[in-house]
Amino acid sequence: MVFGCIASSPRGTLSPQQVLNLAKIYLDNACRTNDPDIAMVLCHDTEVSLSHAKKNVKHTRNQSLTEGIAGAYIDLGKLLESRGHFNRAQASFKKAEKLGGNVRESNRTAKLSQASSFVLVEPLQNTLRPIESSRAESLRPECSRVESLQAASSRAPSSCAPSLHAPSSRAPSSHAPSSRVESLRAESIRIEDSRAEESVASTLEQEEEPQQNSEVSTIPEHIFEENIYPPTIALKLPEPTQRLDNTPQLVQCLSLLKASQLPDHTLEPTALKWTQTIGKDTQEQERLHAMAMDVIRAFQEDDIKDPKAVAEVLSLAPVLDKDAFQDLFREFCSGIDSSGQLNIHQLEGLAQLIQNADPGHLNSDDLVKILGLLNTRLADTQQQQSSQHMHQLTLAVSHILDAMADTKTDLDREKLHEPLSSYLNALKQSSDPFLVYQAAYASQALLCVPDQETTWQAAMRRTGKWIQGVSGLVRMAKGLDFVKFIQGLENIQETSSKESNVIFVSTTYDGVSSLVAEEQNFTEPLKEAVCMERKREWYPALRGADILIRDGELTTFRKLVCEAPCRYDPAFQWGVCQRLGEMATNPKWDAATRRSAIAFLGEIYMNDQMWGQEASVKQWILSILMRLSTPSEDASQDTKVASTLLQELETVEDVEKKALSRAWRERGATSYPLKVALPEPISSSSSPSSLLNRVQDEPDFEKNIRLLRKQRTKGKRKPIYIPLYAKSSLHVADKTRYPLMDKVKEFLRSDQRVFLLLGDSGAGKSAFSRELELDLWKSYKTGAGGIPLFIHLPTIDQPEHDMIAKQLKKADFTESQIQAMRQSRKFVLICDGYDESQQTHNLYITNRLNQPGGWNARMVICCRGEYLGPNYRDQFQPGDRNQQMESPLFQEAVITPFSMKEIQEYIKNYVSVNQPAWSAEDYQKALNHIPNLKGLMANPFLATLSMHVLPRLVNSGQPLSGARVTRIALHEHFIKQWLKRSKKRLSDKDMTPQAKEAFEKLSTEGFASSGIKYLKKLAVAIYKEQGGHPVVEYSPLADQGSWKNAFFNTAEALLLQEACPLTKSGDQYQFVHRSLLEYGLVRAVFDPQAKRNKPVSEATLVRQGTVSSTMSVDTHGDKEDVATVVEQELEEDDSPLVWKSFVNEPSLLQFLAERVQQEPAFEKQLLAYIEQSKTDLKWHTAAANSITILVRAGVQFIGTDLQGVGIPGADLSYGVFDSVQLQGANMKNVNLRGAWLRQADLSKAHMAGVQLGELPYLTVESVVESCAYSPDGELFAVGLGSGDIDVYSASSWRRIQGLQGHGKAVQRVVFSPKGDWIASGSRDCTVRLWHAMTGECRRVITDHTEAVYCVTYSPQGDQVASASGDKTVKVWDPVTGDCHLVLCGHERGVLSVAYAPKGDQIVSGSADFTVRLWNVQTGECTLVFKGHMDAIRGVAFSPRGDQVASASYDKTVRLWNVKTGDCRHTLEGHGDKVNSIVYSPKGDQVLTGSQDGSVRVWDAQSGAWRYALAGEGKAFSCATYSPKGDKVVCGSSDKIVRFWDVSVQASRHFSSAHSEGVLNVKCSPQGNLIASCSGDRTIRLWDAETGICRRILNGHEGSVCKVAFSPQGHQIASGGHDNNVLVWDVETGACQLVLTGHTDQIHGVAYSPEGDQIVSSSKDKTVRIWDVMTGECCRTLTGHTDDVRNVAYSPDGTLIATGSEDFSVRLWDVGTMETCRVLGKHYMWVNDVAFSPPGDQLATACFDGMARLWNVKNGECDRMLSHHDMVVSVAYSPKGDLLATSSMHKQVRIWDVRTGQCRAVIQHFQERVTSVAWTPSEEEGTHFLVTGCMDGSVVKWRVMEETEGPYRVVLCWRASKGSLVDAGASFDNVRGLTTLDTQLLEQRRLVAWKHEARMVLPRLLFPVVGHMEVAMMTLGVLALLVLILVLLKVFHVVFHGYIGQ
Repeated sequence: MVFGCIASSPRGTLSPQQVLNLAKIYLDNACRTNDPDIAMVLCHDTEVSLSHAKKNVKHTRNQSLTEGIAGAYIDLGKLLESRGHFNRAQASFKKAEKLGGNVRESNRTAKLSQASSFVLVEPLQNTLRPIESSRAESLRPECSRVESLQAASSRAPSSCAPSLHAPSSRAPSSHAPSSRVESLRAESIRIEDSRAEESVASTLEQEEEPQQNSEVSTIPEHIFEENIYPPTIALKLPEPTQRLDNTPQLVQCLSLLKASQLPDHTLEPTALKWTQTIGKDTQEQERLHAMAMDVIRAFQEDDIKDPKAVAEVLSLAPVLDKDAFQDLFREFCSGIDSSGQLNIHQLEGLAQLIQNADPGHLNSDDLVKILGLLNTRLADTQQQQSSQHMHQLTLAVSHILDAMADTKTDLDREKLHEPLSSYLNALKQSSDPFLVYQAAYASQALLCVPDQETTWQAAMRRTGKWIQGVSGLVRMAKGLDFVKFIQGLENIQETSSKESNVIFVSTTYDGVSSLVAEEQNFTEPLKEAVCMERKREWYPALRGADILIRDGELTTFRKLVCEAPCRYDPAFQWGVCQRLGEMATNPKWDAATRRSAIAFLGEIYMNDQMWGQEASVKQWILSILMRLSTPSEDASQDTKVASTLLQELETVEDVEKKALSRAWRERGATSYPLKVALPEPISSSSSPSSLLNRVQDEPDFEKNIRLLRKQRTKGKRKPIYIPLYAKSSLHVADKTRYPLMDKVKEFLRSDQRVFLLLGDSGAGKSAFSRELELDLWKSYKTGAGGIPLFIHLPTIDQPEHDMIAKQLKKADFTESQIQAMRQSRKFVLICDGYDESQQTHNLYITNRLNQPGGWNARMVICCRGEYLGPNYRDQFQPGDRNQQMESPLFQEAVITPFSMKEIQEYIKNYVSVNQPAWSAEDYQKALNHIPNLKGLMANPFLATLSMHVLPRLVNSGQPLSGARVTRIALHEHFIKQWLKRSKKRLSDKDMTPQAKEAFEKLSTEGFASSGIKYLKKLAVAIYKEQGGHPVVEYSPLADQGSWKNAFFNTAEALLLQEACPLTKSGDQYQFVHRSLLEYGLVRAVFDPQAKRNKPVSEATLVRQGTVSSTMSVDTHGDKEDVATVVEQELEEDDSPLVWKSFVNEPSLLQFLAERVQQEPAFEKQLLAYIEQSKTDLKWHTAAANSITILVRAGVQFIGTDLQGVGIPGADLSYGVFDSVQLQGANMKNVNLRGAWLRQADLSKAHMAGVQLGELPYLTVESVVESCAYSPDGELFAVGLGSGDIDVYSASSWRRIQGLQGHGKAVQRVVFSPKGDWIASGSRDCTVRLWHAMTGECRRVITDHTEAVYCVTYSPQGDQVASASGDKTVKVWDPVTGDCHLVLCGHERGVLSVAYAPKGDQIVSGSADFTVRLWNVQTGECTLVFKGHMDAIRGVAFSPRGDQVASASYDKTVRLWNVKTGDCRHTLEGHGDKVNSIVYSPKGDQVLTGSQDGSVRVWDAQSGAWRYALAGEGKAFSCATYSPKGDKVVCGSSDKIVRFWDVSVQASRHFSSAHSEGVLNVKCSPQGNLIASCSGDRTIRLWDAETGICRRILNGHEGSVCKVAFSPQGHQIASGGHDNNVLVWDVETGACQLVLTGHTDQIHGVAYSPEGDQIVSSSKDKTVRIWDVMTGECCRTLTGHTDDVRNVAYSPDGTLIATGSEDFSVRLWDVGTMETCRVLGKHYMWVNDVAFSPPGDQLATACFDGMARLWNVKNGECDRMLSHHDMVVSVAYSPKGDLLATSSMHKQVRIWDVRTGQCRAVIQHFQERVTSVAWTPSEEEGTHFLVTGCMDGSVVKWRVMEETEGPYRVVLCWRASKGSLVDAGASFDNVRGLTTLDTQLLEQRRLVAWKHEARMVLPRLLFPVVGHMEVAMMTLGVLALLVLILVLLKVFHVVFHGYIGQ
């Protein structure tokens, strides 16, 4: 009874001795009880009582009482220590020591600091039990496993509320201890939190510390006299698969799963049992996780998002992983961004979500992004929304700033910091007091966030105490180190006072009554009080207060308010009152706590001595109390207490306060809510319409998804998979590659929608797709992320329509499940086989992905690149297919071949897994020595075939270097081995009698041959019956009597189907790889086994030239596989070549081309088809296929009779048809792009629809300065150097307008966006505006003082910008001509200007080497791009506006990032100034025109060079695209506008020819190989006999200028623009040495006759000699004063000859390394030198038009050989009797060395011939010459001696990607040519005639003057003299006529 009486009395009414007795009673009962929960409750009550007694004993100074308290603390510490609560025990011992108690050290644990803390998410508090002392040690190692959970329990949905959902219970009080214990037991006391223990200890310790400030405020002790425990709710744990009752129940389950790593003894038995059960049930775990994701998804789909939904989804936040949390975060952000009227509850939810985010769940970028969004809404809302909305928005901003201050996230000052600060300061003028305060709070938070400026660092140095106080704020507050916390606030206050003298303007009660009476706003005093410009200590103090309130540390909160150094600051008091008001109105706090909050408000109001007389604070308290006293639906508000307090305030003696209270009461309560409180999650989630119930009512498809996952992952992963690499596009170099899997996963994390994966056949697309699917399934979390769905497109009927549903139906999903998944699930579609399904549809668009009502999906789609046209992106990228701009939602990658490292890794893994007959060393040896094997094994599928068949394909005794391994041979042997293994497997299988009989029959006939016959017939049937669609669907019932029965119905067919490399899925059959189907068809077209014993009639065609043909491989092995006579299954007219065109089947053509190269009989068969087409129409398709195959195989038609052939639709691109007879041929729709038609006769040929690949040019009357298309493509304008503008019809190229008015050259013309106006800028300093149709000049703008170099229209057409030499850009109104804006900043003339696509920015390029970006509205320069080394002549914005391109006179193009100003890429390749630049309409390409006479096309994303367009004219001044992007137009200084059709330029893939000009060619000493090097950075090795490219060497980083073979022919040395010499192994293609030392470009390399040294010459004016073995530089030769262009060793190795740009040739003595002779008499650069084979003569090529022959011994010039232009190259024939020279005149001359007579001239090259070389010949009187040309071609010529007259030169072969060559060709009476094609051919003929006519006089004059350049100059002088004489004669006649009159 005594205990009950004492316990039931408030401690404040007891004496200190009674309180001590009460503590001892609690402690005694704690020692007696065996229940650990009850013991800990009683220990807590003991602590509270002792703390109360200790306070009171200070005043009494009773020593015995003090000793009693100390003893009680010691006993309490011992008890706590025995129970395992070490931190709390230590705190008790410390208290005892300070009170004078004698505590032995042995009573303390030495491991207190090691006691770990456990802080768990809220629902776990119901399921945890205390840790017994004996288990404490075992628990410590487990502590680190749950550190990620520590932050969750200390957070709550509200910053001023406890962290749980039920009404709060107070901490242990004096009421009924037994019931209190039971209540706390129901709550399940948490695992002891070391942080909480330290907090209690620190709090108790601080209570007796002397006050640092003696003038502290006090509060009655009954206010917040005790801390409280956050309440909990007991929830029933569900059984597996049981329906959940509410969302908190789901949260509790997920919390337990999250804490499953805790030791078993820490969980309450029920929770432990549940955790153990569910821990074994992965499906139930997935169901729970999926349900959480579904709740989030349901919230995302909820259009209303009412408060209940917000509260329900927020309750999930503590148990979400980062990805789910980010989804929820983005949804809140999106809702706020897209809503018109701001949703207060969403704002509150976002604020709570940010405030309570787990560490790491919220990125700093997220905070900046959402802050930017709220900043924008703040600006938009300021004048539009209510104060309530403004408050919530500002509150959200405050919470974000709090988080940013904690994470030290930087803000951009200009974009966010300053605007936000400005808006917040503007809110200070609001009439709403709460808004004013909240704005001030947000401003203070903003001041604590860095702003990315060095001034911040300076401020940090000035305010070190600020940093000390603010940076440690959160840590101090959370740790409740109260003394340090207060010290930090004092540091801030001290620093703040040092920075400025802050004077608080306070308003006392004087005049308050009148103030109210006049109804003036009471916020004015507050506006004066708060400071928003400087950091103030009240902000961190309030941050600490929030943490204390959140954790229920109310006594410490009270202490903080009373002792904070800023307690008198009005803003601090406002914040405290706000928090007290929120506590009083929040039902989560218990009644006693709410009443204490109200009493606290009353104390602040009444006690002026302690809290001051700030009027705004008093008024704010009255407003809060009136709000609390107003009755409302919320029963939790204690309106009676508030009303009573208000009445008491009106009866106080203070007259001013009484007047204020009455006046405020009369005014009435404000309707402004203290805070928007969200509903309780339990109540919100228990309603039928809750998000959880909505989710649980949906059809259950998760079980099917799990089954699908199991099916797709079980046994699917291959034992060997080498990660693939890719590059960004087809035109990018392989060296830029990146890991493909990483790139795809990056795509899946982005906002992009379609990822296109391109690759050749066998590149690994399907293997990668399967690997990606497995990885995605592995990381898939039920309900989270996208469901990986693999779709093999050929297996889906019409995949362009709802392919996801069709695939899901195949996986046994019901219709209702599919519809539910359509609405609720995300997918990752992995679509393989786009090309095999023969698709042309954009599957993303036709399936309406990510459209309203459509599927939510990202797509990874695979396709073979060779099947796509130039505009292939239209078939894949999201958006309108007609859109001009490339979609930002689209990304592509191209799989690159295996590198050597990856091939070796594959070999190692293959040998390890399969243990074949060969070792890894055997494979490596074969790889190094078998020609072309590396190239084959770079293809993953061919690598697989190679590993299988190489041990059998290569004979053990056969030299590896002689083995021929080809693609077709690998397939052939692979299929044979497959059939052999299948035969063995079937023989061991139990079969029915019928099947066994069929098997024996097949074995007798030859099982392998029967299998191949089956494979061929099936392949033919697939192409004939299904058009090549690879999947065959067969149903025994539905397909009775169809062609399919023969393959899937009979006993023999079923065995063969099982034996062949086919796969079956349901009723669908297909080959295991597409290439096996193609091989089957190729075998059907020509079967070498069948043809070997069946003669083929000789074709009657006459051919010249040689094509080597050999059998593919010698077969060996089983007798049934060899020499068996196989009857031909197909008649000749049944060949697939007859009934189907394969012209557009590149993979098949490659197979067939290989067959031609291997089988002479097949070549003869194809020639026979061509011959038969002359007389029979049915052979036309076969003939078109045949000639296409032959051209692809490199067969060249030279002098062939093709008269009357029918080859409609054939692809003859880049084929050689030299001197062929094509009269009367049917060539409809034939592709002749780049074909060599020299001297071909096409008279009367039918050429309708022929593709010449070129367009006719346009001749104008003056130099072309600029050109432009109208937006609709109907008009074309040309600005001329004469000052005129010509306007043409783009359809007929008829001139329709001539605009005259400019006095000087028109530098730029441009159409307005609507096409009705033309703007022009001229060197006459004017801008003119013309009407496009009438030609009338409507306006002349003359404000510029220098030449106008560029004009452009804004995208809206309402502005015209002009760039001038006067250093300005001016913006004009095109209607009025008024100048709106002048952009100044460039230091030299502005040469170019362009608008951004949105029209909000302008970019300009200047002669000051800079590019500037301007804001159109303000005229401010926002960015300066620096990097160019010369004037910027052209600038352009990308269509998406994210990139700027600039073209400069420094020969480079740069691509800039608009946001950052960084240079993304520098495009190098032009040889002279770059004059113009433009983006393609889609933005994927950049077009540049240069002074070097070339036009180049670049990839806009990677900066890679794609291809070049070369013209025959002079420098290109302008270049542009047509509006559709299918044509390129360029204007040049030769008065010609040239056009190119680029619609198919990028679609062809010819792997052999160089893509840029050939710079050098050399022949091997043996004569079997030809090496060529090019500006495309490659070296190519050609078969000298056939012209087939045998190897491509990659390694140089720039253009490769020279190559040289070693004397033995086993090495090649190459030098290039990367300043390096590389040494290559000819057999393997490996780079053996890299010789570095030159400091500039290398222009010459040569081997010594012994091959032990290499000599190189460079632009650095030096010659270096290198040791081949060591790679060291032996000597450096200096003497030349300019670029050393070439170098050569004498045959005896004693001399080195060098030619230089210093007009000299030097001979160096190899022994002394000194110059022994200088050969002069050169008048220009010496570009090449060559010793004669005997070594007695030296030939030099000079740019003065001469080739000179020098006597080596005496240095005399024996002979000069003249060209019509600069001589570029010279070469002696092997015997030394002939000399070949090439010149800039695009011709090669062959000279008799003895007589100096020109014996032959080779003409009709498209570009200059850069190099000539001879190959050895065994034929008497026959020589072979090789030429390399700047059009990228390598050509071999046969030079035949004639007894009289010139030698005869015949083409042997040509490898080129060059343009059409039709020199000497006849097109008389050709039928079907279009007008444009006819015009093109006439122009080409006319140009050739003009050129020859122009050179007649120089050629006649040349023998007289001796130099071609002098001859040309002489003719010019003579012409001038003639003109003068004519003028004098005219003057004479006119003068005498005048005199006569």
